[in-house]
This record gives sequence, structure tokens and C-alpha cells, in this order.
Amino acid sequence: MIEDSKIRVGISLGDPNGIGFEIILKTFEDKKIFDLVVPIVFANVENFIEQRQSLGFKTNIFSLNNINNPEEGKLNIIKTWDKPFPVIYGKVQKEAGTASISSLKAGTQALKDKLIDVLVTAPINKKSIQSNSFKFPGHTDYLNKELEGESLMFMISDSLKIALATDHIPLSQIIEYLNKDLIERKLNLLIKSLEYDFGIKNPRIAVLGINPHAGDNGVIGNEDDILIYPIIKKLSNKGELVFGPFAADGFFGSRKHLEYDAILAMYHDQGLIPFKTLTFGSGVNFTAGLNEVRTSPDHGTAFDIAGEGKADFKSFLQAILYARSIFLNRRENLA
Repeated sequence: MIEDSKIRVGISLGDPNGIGFEIILKTFEDKKIFDLVVPIVFANVENFIEQRQSLGFKTNIFSLNNINNPEEGKLNIIKTWDKPFPVIYGKVQKEAGTASISSLKAGTQALKDKLIDVLVTAPINKKSIQSNSFKFPGHTDYLNKELEGESLMFMISDSLKIALATDHIPLSQIIEYLNKDLIERKLNLLIKSLEYDFGIKNPRIAVLGINPHAGDNGVIGNEDDILIYPIIKKLSNKGELVFGPFAADGFFGSRKHLEYDAILAMYHDQGLIPFKTLTFGSGVNFTAGLNEVRTSPDHGTAFDIAGEGKADFKSFLQAILYARSIFLNRRENLA
């Protein structure tokens, strides 16, 4: 019987031609991680054995036929595609995309069926995954459709937490997507996540502006005054500790981010450039706002170093540890 604090972590492989095999195998070389989780990878056991040998690992692997009976202390692999995939490191390949999506879909279904406690996703290639049956720009949009709730892309680390009002949206379309209702919903999701997922009561949140210098009192656009300021005022009147809008250019350089529990950025690069600059290798992408817990590392497939044994697994390890922590926090809050 699995201990209450030792959770079942489902893992989707990501793109087989990237560093998914390597970061998973490296993570579970350390036996201490098995004291905290029981890992279940959705992939192909022959591929994993082949990659373990190719990359020179000794990770214990168990071929899992029934997801209800994982082996503790081993990396459990449940077959998601029948034939071993011919791995070609660094290549954008349709077959690789098909394999990565089959892994993601199997992991997501297991999460919905409560056969795993959390889902941790290794990086996919956004081009190779596109097909008639999968037309999403990434994990977040797919999971938003499959799971209950509204997703919030939330980049987390011990020292910095940045959520996004919009995520995988072309820059030319950002203003079309931004509106007062969206910003208010995302702020409420952020507040709830900080309280229930991280145990931060009365969190302090900074909101970044849309325009350079947050519009400079209308000189460089009035979107900040029209869209953001009224929502901050509304939530502040309800007792929430929400501040801004702040000019994004000097916010991090002046270390203002250290005064807040989290930051809401208006678009992808506005949030991820400072996040990855300050935390790269230790940060985690958490899909907040949904009824299930999903995390991933803060990097991509790293095709340029795939198969060379150079991949840093620390962000993937942190993704597992954060998923466990968030799951246990939620369970405690629901008790």
C-alpha cells in the first residue's frame, strides 16, 4: 500500500527526439526521490531500456501492465505506443509528435480517472504535435479543454512567481484578448492559487502594465488606465492586496519583485523573459486554476543537445517536487 505522503506522479515523455528520456532517467537515478513519489511514465518500455543503455544510466525500470499496481522504488513505464520509436535526436519529426501526444493524452486520461495524483509533462515540440486531432499551441491550452476550471499559466520558483494574463498569443493579438473581465478572472485565479496551492494567506500581488511605462498617464496609450487600474481598484476595495500597474522595464532591475508574493504579467515574454533570466534551471511551469495538478520544467526540448548527456534535469525534478507539494496542500485544504 502506498503511503499517503507518497503520491503517484504521472509523467508524459514529451518529444522522444528531445531531452525527455534523459531528464527523466537522470531524475530517477537518485533513489531518494522514490521516498516521495511513485513515478508512472506513459511511453514505451523498450524505448526506455534502449535509452537507458545509450545514455549510460542504471535507473531501475519496471514494465507496468496495470496502472493500479505500480512498483515502488522503480521507474514504472506503461505502454502508450506499441512499437519502439526510432529516436533521431534533434529532428522535428511527425512520428515523434504523434508519440508525444499519445503520451500526453494517456497521462491526461489517467489524471481524469484519478489513477495518478498529478501530471508532470516533459517538453513537446509545438510544430511536430500539430495534426487534425491536436490543434493546440501547447500543453496549457489542451489541458484547459480536458480538465475542469480555467487555466492560468503560472511560472513558479522559490524566489519568484509570475502568472500570465495571456500566454501563447501572437503579440499582434494581445490587445484583442485583453479586457477587464479577463484580467479580473486571472487575478482571482492567482489569488486563489497562492492561498490554496502555496498556503500564502493575504498574498501581495503586483500587476505589470501593458504599455511602456504603463502608459505614462496616457501619453503612451490609455489601455493601462482603462483595463488594469479599475480592476486593481475594485479588488483593493474588497480587501485584496493588489498593486500597480507597474512599468515592466524597471520593475525587476529595481528588485521590486521581492516585495510581492506573485506578479501578473500581461503577455508571455513580458513575464517569461525576467523569470527565466532570474531562475532558469530551477523554475517550473504550473498550470494553476484547474481541478488537477500539472507542472513541467521551464525549458523546451533542447534539440541542440539531445542525446549528448548534457541536459540539466533540475527543473524537471523541481516540477515533480512542486507537483507533490501543491497536491498535498490542496488535500490538506480540502480536509
